[in-house]
Formats: sequence, C-alpha cells, structure tokens
Amino acid sequence: MPDTRFAAIAEKVRAHEPLSRADGVYLFEQAPFHEVGKLANELRTEKNGRRAYYVFKRYLNTTNVCYAECKFCSFAAFEKDPRSYRWTAEQIIDKACAEPNDYDELHIVGGHDPKQTSLEFWLPVVAALHERIPHVQLALFTAAEIDYMCKRARCSYEEGLTQFRDAGVTSLNGGGAEILVRRVRDLVCPRKASAQEWLEVHRVAHSIGMKTNCTMLYGHVETLDERVEHLALLRELQAQTGGFKCFVPLAFHPEENELHEYGWTGGVDDLRTIAVSRLMLDNIDHIKAYWISYGIKMAQLGLNFGADDIDGPVDNQQRIYRDAGSKTDQSTPLSDLKRAIEEAGFEPTRRNLLYRVLEPA
Repeated sequence: MPDTRFAAIAEKVRAHEPLSRADGVYLFEQAPFHEVGKLANELRTEKNGRRAYYVFKRYLNTTNVCYAECKFCSFAAFEKDPRSYRWTAEQIIDKACAEPNDYDELHIVGGHDPKQTSLEFWLPVVAALHERIPHVQLALFTAAEIDYMCKRARCSYEEGLTQFRDAGVTSLNGGGAEILVRRVRDLVCPRKASAQEWLEVHRVAHSIGMKTNCTMLYGHVETLDERVEHLALLRELQAQTGGFKCFVPLAFHPEENELHEYGWTGGVDDLRTIAVSRLMLDNIDHIKAYWISYGIKMAQLGLNFGADDIDGPVDNQQRIYRDAGSKTDQSTPLSDLKRAIEEAGFEPTRRNLLYRVLEPA
C-alpha cells in the first residue's frame, strides 16, 4: 500500500512548502529510509546539481582551557590539568600565517578561556591576521564564544560583532548550538549560551551583513522530537534573515567524556539525519557531510542523502574530534577526497567560505 503520509510530504517538498514539526518527526520515526534519502537527494540536486563542494582550510584550536563544563566535550581542560594548553597571540598569528598559506579559510575555535577568550585579546589578533593573510577568509568563533566575550566586555552582541567584522572576520562558525532545546542544554551544557542567546547572536550577525553556519550535535540525550525542534528553530531564523549559508549535522563522539554511555551513532541514523536536515532546512542552500566527523566513506553516502559539501583537506589536526575518539585520518590528501567525490557520482567543486566557486586545485 502506498505511504500516503510520505507522498504528502514529498508533494510539499516539490512545491517548496516548509515542512511542519510533525512532518519532521514522521521522517525520523516512520518514513521509509531509502525514500527519505531519495527525496533529500532530489532536493539537493535541484539546489546544487551534481556539485560536491570542498574547501582548503586551516584549523586552529587555540586553547583547550575552558570552564563551560559541557558533558559531551572531550577536548576541554581546566587550567591546572596537565593536558591544558593556551597559545599566545604571537603563536596564533605565526601558525595561521605559516607557509604554505595558500589556503582559503581559517577556522578558529577555542574554549571559554578567561585568559584568551575576550575582545581585548582577539581584536588585535584578528586585525593582524587580516593584514598578514588578506586572501584568507576568517571563520572565527562560535556564537557561544561571542556570547561569552560580549558578556565579559559588558557590550551588546551588535557592538562586539561589529568590531570583529570591521577587524576582518568574514563569518561565524556554527558550533555551540548542540541542541537548541532547554531540557537538553540544562543536561549537557548548562553553563553555556542558552538556545535563545545562540540564535540571537546569529540573528545580529546576519543583521550586520555577516553570513554564518549552523550545526546540530546529535546522538546523545536528545529525543527525535528535540532534533526536529532544533531544525525548526534554525529554519524559522533563516526565513527571517537569510544569513545561514550551510548546516552541519555533527554526530556525537563518545570517548573520554561524561556521555560515553550513549555510544556511537549508527550509519542509518547518520544518513537519515542528513536527509531529514536537507528536507526540513529547505531554505538553507548547503548541507555538509563533514568527512572528519563521519569518515570519508560515510561522507560519500551522505552526498547521496542530501548533502552537497564534505568540507576539505586540512593541513593540520582538528583536535576536538580526535580527542573524542575519531579515527579518521585527517592527513587524507585532496586527491583522495576528490576521487571519493567522483566515486559517489559528483563533481568536485572548490569553493571559498561564502560558496563562491574557485579554480580547482
């Protein structure tokens, strides 16, 4: 018997009508797995053709000192922990500018470090980076870090973000969203920016002309209803501002953190989450199957379940996932990533931070 509920959802998708929260829950809980993937791939193809984007970027995790105490985090350390580290301004600039520096995007994430995460520390660093490597677009800080810095400086989000924009920041990173539901945040990250604060930082960033990413950390304490609520909140903000350029679903990694009992997400859950995200977030142009999180083989499948981006090669280590148990070989060369894209049936397409297509490497 035909699935009339799924057929009605497919009709909405093809008519470019937003899906309801009830539709999202159905897609997660009951809709046929392969049909969800096919519909997501149909929408992905309509938006992006056969392109699969990659970007040359450099990751810098400039400190792991953090007092937010998020239960899912394997990266953070207190000041006196022997694992802790903190780079100076000079070290950050040197590492960002080190040759070869022909990359396109600099991605920086740290922690809630009272000795580094401040406007006073970062504004001159950003200005120096913008001057030294003007060809590199700066994707700096999460909304949670912006919230932390602005509260410390006793300034508004608009004041803080405007200063960063004028110093050279191109875009905010999408992290810190986790699940934008109070019950979940009270359990896993009660000392970090609330859901409303996270959304407001991005709203303000969009209002002053900054494009941003958004994420969802899934596979821990949240319910499927709460995943859908998270996606719906992102879609609603995007409908108001149009400022999100990409959504990145992030599978929870369980090693060396307080939520280890939840274990690893399964491949079916990962692919369904990518697909449902594509269908729920029809007004966000790009969905990323982040290969450093999923591994390259799962990222290939993700490209056929609604994703159109896998991120790209990195010339150093992304420590946050490594510390949480990721076994992905981050030294995978561009040639292997491009071959993986082609094997999946797509056209490797080099982009910059704002998704302008660049000459292939």
